[in-house]
Amino acid sequence: MKNIFLTIIFNVLVTTFNYAQEAGTNNNLEQDIYSLIDKYSQAREKNDTVLLKSILTAEVDQLVSSGEWRKGIDASIKGMLRSSENNPGTRQIKIEKMRFINSDFGIVDARYEIKNTDGTERNMWSTFIVVYDVGMWKITAIRNMLPSRRQ
Repeated sequence: MKNIFLTIIFNVLVTTFNYAQEAGTNNNLEQDIYSLIDKYSQAREKNDTVLLKSILTAEVDQLVSSGEWRKGIDASIKGMLRSSENNPGTRQIKIEKMRFINSDFGIVDARYEIKNTDGTERNMWSTFIVVYDVGMWKITAIRNMLPSRRQ
């Protein structure tokens, strides 16, 4: 009887500790990704090319809602700056969902809202592919989508 009781207690403790470690790890990963996307928003808002270069991989690519495909860090940054200049306004990215494929690779879905200077709003979706690269999280792909509306 004593052995059965100890076995049950042992199993409960092992399960509890394993779950707690996994949840803590996921929370840390999620906080890192929130921070990364926040840095991306700040860099876009301030046209900060130094920050953009530090959070994007060299082979980053971006497919934007107009259909333009920006390949590589230089084309992506140049296109981001051009887009911000041509479409002035306040940008906000709100993460809706994260999915980690493994501890070094994740998919982030977010609402992407631009409040234009004329008062109109542009509501889109963005998907970020993120990777853990040389000791930090970076963005390796961005997909922006403008949902179609049915009347």
